[in-house]
Amino acid sequence: MNVSVSAAETLRSALGELLDGLPPRQAAQAVERLIANYRGATPTDAPILRDRADVAAYAAYRMPATFEAVCSALEAFADAVPEWTPGSHTDVGGGTGAATWAVSAVWEGTRPVTVLDWAEPALALGREIAAAHPALAGVHWRRARIGSALALDPADLVTVSYVLNELAAPDRAALVDAAAAAAQAVVIVEPGTPDGYARVIEARDRLIGAGFRIAAPCPHSAGCPIVPGTDWCHFSARVSRSSLHRQVKGGSLPYEDEKFSYVAAARFPVSPAPSRVVRRPQIRKGQVLLDLCETEERLTRTTVTKKHGELYRAARDADWGDTWPPRP
Repeated sequence: MNVSVSAAETLRSALGELLDGLPPRQAAQAVERLIANYRGATPTDAPILRDRADVAAYAAYRMPATFEAVCSALEAFADAVPEWTPGSHTDVGGGTGAATWAVSAVWEGTRPVTVLDWAEPALALGREIAAAHPALAGVHWRRARIGSALALDPADLVTVSYVLNELAAPDRAALVDAAAAAAQAVVIVEPGTPDGYARVIEARDRLIGAGFRIAAPCPHSAGCPIVPGTDWCHFSARVSRSSLHRQVKGGSLPYEDEKFSYVAAARFPVSPAPSRVVRRPQIRKGQVLLDLCETEERLTRTTVTKKHGELYRAARDADWGDTWPPRP
């Protein structure tokens, strides 16, 4: 499945217009301060995005990466449930709505959508950006405190992206439980760090305990074969870098890679990958080395050589995060 190119291009164009009139230095300073806050180890009990200037700068900087990461997770989920399309969507802690754009890119058409966030400036800007995309015309943007007291209305799909890192452990557990109680499908995305992976595994366990089946990235709903503390499961999405990205981070590459961890689960039957490529494939002369997470709850390395014919050609095209072997 290919993400809608028009949605990605429309988002980039809308974000580019946000910074008109905002001095580049001011935008870069706002982003640097906000990044420091978001990377802090202490969960916050107040919105980090204070005003429109904060939100505009941070949205222009972070929305493309969040969009691409969530798209990657949703594409893997959609691959495991090819006959299913969400009839409604709730984006918890959605801010300016990156996950909402991602859902519209992966599944065409319109559906009732609610974005919940506690930062009113983020919701207001999300509404403004969404006006550029007809599929998002009916989105309901609602202020809500994201935590243990959050009540969610029933929805086919609930997304929770880059939110759990902002919450204390009891609020994280309560939010995942609320999503499980409200949704037919839940997709959770976190930064691709050891801590982000740990939060995803914690959420995964709670979803399984609530009766969900894991659709992606795992090929099974059993325990993760990674020994805690030795490694972590994460993936990568390529993001086109804007001038603001280059200003904040330096460097001249036209892209960067967003590392993320995720889990996608559903109450209904799913067809997970037979195995998943969990590291960047290593292409050698006449062979490709693939690190796989397999159905038998184990991590293995397999070598695909020229003698495997079509499978070898598929291995040379395989990417980190792909289903293996490729589905027909």
